[in-house]
Amino acid sequence: MELKYLETVQTINEVGSFQKAAALLNYAPSTVTFQVQQVETQLGFKLFTKVGRKMVFTSTGKAAMPLINQLLTDATALNHFADHADGLVGRLVVAVPETLLTYELQGVLQRFKQQAPNVELVIRVLNCYDIYAQMLDGKVDIAVHYDVRLYPATIHTGVLKKYSLSLVAAPQLADEDFITPNQDKSVCALMNDPHARYLELFNDYLAEKHIRLRPNMELWSIETIRNSAISGLGVAFLPTFCVQDALTAGKLVTIPTAMSANQLTAVYAYRQLTVAGKVFVDFLNEIRRQ
Repeated sequence: MELKYLETVQTINEVGSFQKAAALLNYAPSTVTFQVQQVETQLGFKLFTKVGRKMVFTSTGKAAMPLINQLLTDATALNHFADHADGLVGRLVVAVPETLLTYELQGVLQRFKQQAPNVELVIRVLNCYDIYAQMLDGKVDIAVHYDVRLYPATIHTGVLKKYSLSLVAAPQLADEDFITPNQDKSVCALMNDPHARYLELFNDYLAEKHIRLRPNMELWSIETIRNSAISGLGVAFLPTFCVQDALTAGKLVTIPTAMSANQLTAVYAYRQLTVAGKVFVDFLNEIRRQ
């Protein structure tokens, strides 16, 4: 029996529908249907039945889910057995957003590579929602990101740290008013991913206050956003740690807002850790203790 077909069934159980599972797994809906049918054929009973326009679990399907979950857990443990037996070898895939990777995790990466030089470390830089989806899909070993939604109980999580958020700009824009409602501003926002969690908070605030900016300037990286803000090209809403040195040096200033949601919580998640994964998580926990 194909394990990936069972993983599709598990995903349907976690997200609640064939359609959501297809979107999360990046499959065509027909692929999800085919995989479920293959599992049902091999098991000899129906996992789902159609009620109206929706597919729901049969009573037998519900009863089978704990066994399917256990089988997938055991398969993961077996795949990682060599790492557990042999120590710091193998491959470790970590997904993380650009802000945390660039400004917070460099020390973690350095210490990890020193302690585990024989581990192939793969870093995937993704949006927080994509990281969450890849963790659910089992495509990464460790996910590090800003908290966007709760994980199912099958995934272990930990809190990394709470980070403040700041609206910053060059000193010549220090008098910009982002508190008074109903404004049409003559400045733009600097951004590189409109779906970044901190930008969603900022955009919600602007909508609530009816503050309208000039069209966004979309840039390639957080470093480019920083430098463009220093150059006076617009305002940037970022985790404060990304710009703290520029604020201290007077190259940027903080622009006051009335935002109540002015911080984010960073978390990490994993299903099951290899020896190398445990070392990486131990280094992550050092950030929490700082």
